[in-house]
Formats: sequence, C-alpha cells, structure tokens
Amino acid sequence: MSSPSTKTHTPPEQDQLDLVFAALANQTRRALLARLGEAPAKITDLATPYDMSLPGVSKHLRVLEKAGLVQRDVEGRVHRCSLDTAPLRKAERWLAHYRTFWNETLEALAKHVESSE
Repeated sequence: MSSPSTKTHTPPEQDQLDLVFAALANQTRRALLARLGEAPAKITDLATPYDMSLPGVSKHLRVLEKAGLVQRDVEGRVHRCSLDTAPLRKAERWLAHYRTFWNETLEALAKHVESSE
C-alpha cells in the first residue's frame, strides 16, 4: 500500500516565480539578461565576454528560456535571443507585496523605539 503524497500542488504562477528566481540566482544569467535588455543578440555574440564554451552559454540561456525571460528565434543556423520582461514584472509585483509589509513593520518598530525613549 502506498502512502499518500504530502506534497501540495503549486499554482502555475508560483511555478513560474520559482523558475524566475532560480534563473536570477546566477550571476552569469543576470549578466545575459542585462545584455539582452540593451538589444536582442545572437548566442555567439552573447558568449563573447565569457570564458566558457558556447554550449555552456546555451545552457544558461535554456534556463532563462524555461523561466520565460528569454525568447529565441531561429533563422537557419542563427539563434537570436531577446528579453521578455513579463516574468520580471510578475516577480516585481510579488516583491512589492512584501516591500509594503516590511515598510509597515519597520515604521511600527521606529514608532515603538521613539516612544520608548
């Protein structure tokens, strides 16, 4: 007899947030996004500043694609990548909720400290 699963179902939007934050956790991927924020680029051009193989850069780009942060267009053998900011906006909205919480908490703490003096 198998035991029931204790894992809860994560809504798809939370799954995407997980992928976005995991993608952003790596310095190279953040740098690739910053470069793509300037203009779309071929993978070979994106790989130029890095001391890693083209497959290594492609692996980072696949993580960014899976998170929805990068779109890839293929024309023959040329792969051109561009930034998709929609997942970043969703992550920013999620962070904004907690920014409000922390601002209110810190304001309450400051008032408490001031009243205790």
